[in-house]
Amino acid sequence: MKTIKVLSILFLFIGATTTTQAQFWKKLGEKVGDAAERGVQRTIERRVETETTKSTDRTLDTIIEAPKKSKKEKRKERKKKKNNGGNIIGGDANTEQTNSPNETVVNSNFDFTPGNIVIFEDNFSRDNLGDFPANWDSNGSAELVNINGEKWLRLGNKATILPILNNPLPENYTIQFDLFTEGVDKKTSSQAFFKLLLHDNKGFQKPTSFSMVELSPCQFIESQGVIEKQVNGSREIRNKIGKDYRDVIVGKSKISVAVNKTRMRVWLNEEKIVDVPRLVPEDANNFKLYTTGLRDNGTNDKIYIANFSMAKSGEDNRSKLLTEGRLSTNAILFNTGSATIKSGSETILKEVGEAMQSAPNIRIMIVGHTDADGDASSNLKLSDERAKSVRKALVDQYGINVGRIQTDGKGESNPVADNNSSTGKTQNRRVEFIKL
Repeated sequence: MKTIKVLSILFLFIGATTTTQAQFWKKLGEKVGDAAERGVQRTIERRVETETTKSTDRTLDTIIEAPKKSKKEKRKERKKKKNNGGNIIGGDANTEQTNSPNETVVNSNFDFTPGNIVIFEDNFSRDNLGDFPANWDSNGSAELVNINGEKWLRLGNKATILPILNNPLPENYTIQFDLFTEGVDKKTSSQAFFKLLLHDNKGFQKPTSFSMVELSPCQFIESQGVIEKQVNGSREIRNKIGKDYRDVIVGKSKISVAVNKTRMRVWLNEEKIVDVPRLVPEDANNFKLYTTGLRDNGTNDKIYIANFSMAKSGEDNRSKLLTEGRLSTNAILFNTGSATIKSGSETILKEVGEAMQSAPNIRIMIVGHTDADGDASSNLKLSDERAKSVRKALVDQYGINVGRIQTDGKGESNPVADNNSSTGKTQNRRVEFIKL
């Protein structure tokens, strides 16, 4: 109100002055208005700063310590990020990073291929609700719960959990599991994290060498999280993920991980969020999960996992079919008791389709196999129907002449592993491509 009165008096006085005086008082009035506007802006900034401090002291500390950017720089950065659709790890030059030329990658389509030799698999079917699963270990709490008729393992806060394996992981392998978050909201801390870890030790002691991918269910600011690599206690890489996945991580999603020697890639659903060529240290071949910063009140910030699988990656499937004349894979997925091909099978179908396109004279036989669950005659029929579904996909999607592909189904008659274990059953549920 005071500002309006001051401006009114100034404008009345301007009407009675000379042209030169009018210009002088006009400039003075503008400065007064600017000063008032800056005062309002400072008040707003102070209130925002106060609220931010309450939400997360650590975030504020980071802001204070980091060099401040001008408004122009911030606008350019937002525009660039919008045009790029976010960063895959390694693409942000303003974050802390070493060996940055080696870490820069670009967006690409979903190119995850599950390994074809099962190392570990658990859908918790043999464990009781309320129990800790028998094939896992932890230094904290976790329990099995029922969500819509399916078993999920709820992870406790500040807990490390790991699958029990007889041997260290190989150089090349994949990991997939379903992730479910519940009760995350605007009050979920920016320091709430779900971490994927590769350590140089099996247990719960502090590692000397490790790699980490840190995901956050935080909703009130752009999703936090970093990747990090340490070798013999010395940090070599640390960088922000720099991709806003807040909407994706709420509810049910799928995590896919591919490790090829030192390279590590991570997908959230079909969106690649990490691809770093030298993230995995030598001997960091023990996989673990870790949670921290969750509200442990029984209602908020619940994190669950289900349908966990690890598999060794074999040779290039395209080359294997063309040179060896035989390819067996578990990477073509079907709905239970059905011949309908599930999402996630695209990569292996693409490899086979492109192999046949590159060698137009080869003919193949597709053979379906099942595990021993259910009736033998039904399994025989199902395996044949699945082989035909794969043929149809190759014909429809890659233009392969149907006359070049024969199909057959063997049901449960030719197992390659014990049908008494879930891992063995997974190995038996397979599709073979045989060059004729």
